[in-house]
Formats: sequence, C-alpha cells, structure tokens
Amino acid sequence: MRAAVRNILLFALSPILLLAAGCGGGSSSPGSNNNPIPTSGQNVQSIAVNSGPLNNYANGVFTSVTVCVPGSSNCQTINDVLVDTGSSGLRLLSSALTLSLPQQTASGGSSVVECFQFLDGVTWGPVRAADIKLAGEQASSVPIQVIGDPGFPTVPSSCTSAGAPEDTLQKLLANGILGISPFRQDCGPACAISGSGNPGLYYICPASGCTQTQEGLAQQLQNPVWMFSQDNNGLVVALPSVPATGAPSLSGSLIFGISTQSNNALGSAKVFTLDANGNITTSFRGQSYTNSFIDTGSNGIFFLTSTITGIPTCPSPNSGFYCPSSTQNLSATQIGANGTSANVSFSVANADTLFATPNFAFNDLAGTNAGVFDWGLPFFFGHDVFMGIEGQSSPAGLGPFWAY
Repeated sequence: MRAAVRNILLFALSPILLLAAGCGGGSSSPGSNNNPIPTSGQNVQSIAVNSGPLNNYANGVFTSVTVCVPGSSNCQTINDVLVDTGSSGLRLLSSALTLSLPQQTASGGSSVVECFQFLDGVTWGPVRAADIKLAGEQASSVPIQVIGDPGFPTVPSSCTSAGAPEDTLQKLLANGILGISPFRQDCGPACAISGSGNPGLYYICPASGCTQTQEGLAQQLQNPVWMFSQDNNGLVVALPSVPATGAPSLSGSLIFGISTQSNNALGSAKVFTLDANGNITTSFRGQSYTNSFIDTGSNGIFFLTSTITGIPTCPSPNSGFYCPSSTQNLSATQIGANGTSANVSFSVANADTLFATPNFAFNDLAGTNAGVFDWGLPFFFGHDVFMGIEGQSSPAGLGPFWAY
C-alpha cells in the first residue's frame, strides 16, 4: 500500500463503480474553519469533489489544468484531473491531450519514458515538457508524463511486474493526476543515482527496446507549485464540511503559498513535520503507527485491519472497505516528527450503505490498510489543511510539513 520511492501512498481508487456517498455522522476534521473559502485570486485554483468524468468516483477531488507548449501561447485546458497530494508531477492521458509537446531525450538522443507505481497500477508514458498554468500562477518548461502515448505501446515487463498499466480513461477514472505532494520531485535523489539503490522508474527507449536508467533531479517530474515565481512554498487545501447525509458534490479551493498573501496566512495552525519518507505517526488504541500520511488522492481513511479494529469489512466487491452494522465514532492522535500532536475524531460508516445513495462526497468512508494510517480525503473536509514543500521556507520553517 506504499509508494516505491518516497514511501507515500500515491493514489487510492475505489475498486467499485458508481460509488456514492451517504449517511453517517462525524467528521475527520480536528477543527472547523468558519471563514469563507476564497474562490478568486491570483493564487486560488478551483477544485471540486464529484463523481468524476465517468460518474463513478466517490470522494475524488478534481480540477482543471492548463498546459502549453513551452514558451508559447499554444495551450490546452484539461478538465477532470485528480488532485493528489500523495505524488509529485503532472500526468495526463494521451487521449485527453491534443498538444504536441517536446519529448525529453537522454544524452544519446533516446526518448525518456517513465513507469510510475501507484497503489492499484502503474502509469507508463514518455516524459515531455510543458508550461503549466494553475489559477494565475505558471511553472515553465516542467517535465510531465503523457500516459498511454501510442508512440510507446510496449510496456516493459519490469514495469508491468509492479502493476497493470492504467492508460485509458476507463482504467484511470480521470484525465490525469496533478501530483502536488510535500516533495519537489516524484522520485528524488534515489532515481538520480546508478546501481541497486535506484528504484528504476525512468527508462530510455531507443529503437532496440527500453532499459531502466538514472534521471537527474531537474529532469524528473516536478511538483509544479515549487516552480512558480511566487506563492511557491506550499499550498492550502480548503474544502467545506460534508453534511451528515453526504452530498452530490462539493466546491473548494487550492490556495497556493503559505503566508505569502492575505488568503493563505498560517496563523495558529499546528505544524507537523514529516520524516524522510513523508510520514507522520498515528497513535490508536495505545499503539503507534509510524507509516502514517495525509493524502487527497485516497478516497477514504484506510487504516489497519478488521483483526485490530474489530470493524467488519464489506462483502465482495467492496471487501477493501469497512462495513460496520452502525457508524463507528473513533479517535486517534497524529504526531509529527517534531513532536507536535493533535487528537483527530473520525467516523466509519457502512460503505455498502454509502454506495447505495445518490451522493458522491462523504466524510465517513474507510477501509483497511495493514499497519498503516492513510488519512485520505475525508480528513480534509471542513478545515484548511496546509502543506509545506521540502526545502521551501515559510513562517513554519522549511518543508516538508502538514499544518492545520
């Protein structure tokens, strides 16, 4: 259930279609935000929790991304891109992209291609360059991945061994993934070295076939936020609370920067620094789980197993989710690497009951994840959650960190 390189859960798609949110009490919010969510401004990007492009996504948060041929006004806006704080880098389906973007090549002229591992599969496709526009901000000449590019139809076995390719809209359930994690690159120093320590995410693909290679930091896929000329030290995820009965959809905002403008002041938010793998610790029923993390790309709170929690799972096909006979109101403590702690109340409802309603946004969907606490999208409902990017300075110090 963990990513191969930075040890962050990258993307958690529900295994069923036509999901819906439903009734249930409680919220994972540690504190409500009574201030209106900013909806306009140079640094404000609209996001929405809805059913996605195929009307079958529960608790997916989506946005629109504008990409351009570098240095030009030849641009395209792509809708229904999943917002994922568990990965870094923009990944777009080839089927959604009409622009011809320049291909990244290695020193010998061969094309650079990436195989990136997510929870439920891999994305395979070439690394290309694009200007990325979000709200009024721009990141220039950013390496991105084009998934399912017909120019690279053969996926190496070393890639498919990590999972099945998610190269179509029916498999990815989004037109792309906007990775805006606490890290600058999608792999970091591990991919920049040669030898056994390199996880082998990047490939060079001459005519004779693709082979794994090392990839320098600047050539890897980048979190575009840290490449903005301003408001580049982090971001705020601002989503409203979910009604007890769920909601068909919700509107919120990504606010770029931390304490760089009047709409992103850190204020009195508690700061939780992260370990080298991007993790915090969760204490639950007297046990500490150090492999814990916060992730908009996970559509529920995924934690532990029925053996430990005492909460039954659903029958197939939803066996990855919890299905208690009545909603369970629980609490845990989040602890940062800096020792900051906060109690978090959250609820677990019957997933089958939720999926039978006409809603798609809810705060009490949860499932299993052995030995781990994945604080997914329900954690973000009802309060502002700050994320500081590694190496970027803010009033809280250098990232990476979460704060709320």
